[in-house]
Amino acid sequence: MLKNKTIGSMLIVAGTTIGAGMLALPIASAGLGFSTALTLIVGCWLLMTYTALLMLELHQYAPRDATLNTLAKLWLGKRGQYVANFSVIFLFYALCAAYIAGGGAQLQDRINTSFNVSITPQLASILLAVLIAGVVTLGTSKVDKFNRVLFSIKIVVLASLFYMLTPYVHGQHLLEMPVEQGLILSAIPVVFTSFGFHGSIPSIVKYVGLEIKTLRKVMIAGATLPLGIYIFWQILSQGIMSQNDLLNSQGLSGFVQSMASIAHNPNVATAVKLFADLALATSFLGVSLGLFDFFADTFKKADTKADRIKTALITFIPPLGFAIFYPQGFIMALGYAAIALVILAVFLPVAMVYKQRKSTQNTGYKVRSGNIGLAIAALCGLTIISAQGLQMAGLIPAIG
Repeated sequence: MLKNKTIGSMLIVAGTTIGAGMLALPIASAGLGFSTALTLIVGCWLLMTYTALLMLELHQYAPRDATLNTLAKLWLGKRGQYVANFSVIFLFYALCAAYIAGGGAQLQDRINTSFNVSITPQLASILLAVLIAGVVTLGTSKVDKFNRVLFSIKIVVLASLFYMLTPYVHGQHLLEMPVEQGLILSAIPVVFTSFGFHGSIPSIVKYVGLEIKTLRKVMIAGATLPLGIYIFWQILSQGIMSQNDLLNSQGLSGFVQSMASIAHNPNVATAVKLFADLALATSFLGVSLGLFDFFADTFKKADTKADRIKTALITFIPPLGFAIFYPQGFIMALGYAAIALVILAVFLPVAMVYKQRKSTQNTGYKVRSGNIGLAIAALCGLTIISAQGLQMAGLIPAIG
């Protein structure tokens, strides 16, 4: 049973990570060159895996069902709890709203095309939100099962896409260097957010139990699978097109069409669209599950049917409302998502572990590297926030 949960939890981590943001990686790294993009991807993977392990170090001293709300209050007091709550709510509501709005548009297109009917994007958004809310409300085990099916299909689609595109990879494209140094800083927040799975860690701990050895495998394997897929995806996307072609591809839709035209195969565009649907669904499941458990802990909701429905309403109604009435406003807020994620996945784990190590005897699991590792992680977080701020101020090039 534990082994079964371990595999499912790894796929939840990987499914949350390999989201629609993967499709933005080639656009974000268009002017970097493959070697520079690879360095950023591996660096962000190391940072996020390290801070995920820091979270496990904290969880062993807390109740099994503890969320970031509980952990922050335990080690950082009320102020830390407020910061944690704000970062979680801001980030997760923004992501859920974007997933509902973007997924609603995709669902509308699929329904209208497949069934020859005409529904509005708002109705499609509601249908998507109800579907995901229903799965999440049933519990982590149901999310696990549903996610396994979607993730398996996603891997098959990716493998098919790789098979169709690999013959068109040219080695000389992978040797190109950055066209502008400022683009390196601009790409950092996008690459960083593509490894964001930390919000689902408390849900996984609650699901698996406080088996630190098992949880460590879950975090490392769950984060490493996306790393491998991202690297191969970069080889394909940056290998089939030159930097100039990537830079001139006019966003995601232009990027998809460019790949399809180079491969002379309309199935490439179909496969990318299907992958986008599946990536959005698995990410939406992971993010909304983390937010659901966070609210259940914050408002002390029991695990009864009535309380789970109440928690689901708190989790899904606000982002659904914003996605329907203010889609552009919330999508703009995603520009700040990297800052919230730095607070959630870097600064808070570092601060809490630092306090925890000073206040306990550390008889359990302890992540190696000591205070030097904590300082390096915090410095990386400051770099990411600075890069996002410089881009918003127009001091470095915008991407996408």
